[in-house]
Amino acid sequence: MTLYGGFELAYNVTGNEKYASWYRSQIDAVVLSDGTIKDWDYGKYSLDNYRMGNNLLYWYEKTGETKYKTAASIIRQQINRHPRTATGGFWHRDPVYPNQMWLDGIFMADSFYAKWTKSFDNTNTTAWDDIALQYDNIEAHTRSTKTGLLVHGYDESKVAVWADPVTGAAPLVWNRAVGWYFMSLSEVIPLWPQTHPARKRLIGYFTTLATALKKTQDESGGWWLIMDAQYVGAKGNYIESSGSAMFTYGFLKGIKLGLLDRDQYLAGAQKGYDLLVDKFVVEKADGTVDWEGTVEVGSLSSNASYEYYISVPLAVNDYKGAGPFMYASYEIETL
Repeated sequence: MTLYGGFELAYNVTGNEKYASWYRSQIDAVVLSDGTIKDWDYGKYSLDNYRMGNNLLYWYEKTGETKYKTAASIIRQQINRHPRTATGGFWHRDPVYPNQMWLDGIFMADSFYAKWTKSFDNTNTTAWDDIALQYDNIEAHTRSTKTGLLVHGYDESKVAVWADPVTGAAPLVWNRAVGWYFMSLSEVIPLWPQTHPARKRLIGYFTTLATALKKTQDESGGWWLIMDAQYVGAKGNYIESSGSAMFTYGFLKGIKLGLLDRDQYLAGAQKGYDLLVDKFVVEKADGTVDWEGTVEVGSLSSNASYEYYISVPLAVNDYKGAGPFMYASYEIETL
């Protein structure tokens, strides 16, 4: 669904109707004429499935066709029923990851939750409080006060094989998880009511993370797959493209929103973008390009060890990297 967001931006900057036409065909393949979602499982609770709500609202806003809003409402209602931890955080997936919150899930669910609330329920303080709670929980359990970075997630019940017995936190900082979180903050802050007290907290979460990312950017312009200091440069670790694209985008978006100082962050963003183009965009003989260097997955269904993360293979043209590169490209083009 992030790739589709990239197509929204490509259309915005070029006006080329072929981008919009292809994108809409993908959405219309799953949104039926009555607004139901093809093969939607009302009994499956996975935050990964909720990101599509943003794409549905895009087409509702663009066309005014109620089927897209109806489809988005299905996802919004699913959020109301979604299982939660004892403190109110959304489980990443039921029943597979009970009581676990991952940085990934914030991007998948809460950006849409905020967009729906802004569009149709803006005066619902309870909803805004609930969205803020998701970020507050993540911050309380995964943010390192020493480095400013966030580990991949936490288990509130502290029973997962990787969970710290005291905090429940995962052991390592995986770059793409942090990237999803950084991107989500850049999406929700512009939507947030000016008078809601959580707005200041969210901006603080974003800017302090930006500070940490600025410090951990490699001299090449990119960021390491596993960002913990003891693993930087270690055997098996590498500069990974999806996380690097996300952080580059976040810097550029933060500058545009006025959250980050241009003089402090633009040079790093430009260096990051140059690396993305020079290292990970590979031109082919037929004139097309490949996107390289994106790790296929990183999951807390593992033991969350360093050895696990570096064992996952890289993929060519992985949407989770190509999409954020499109986001970063749009910000460069429009800055």
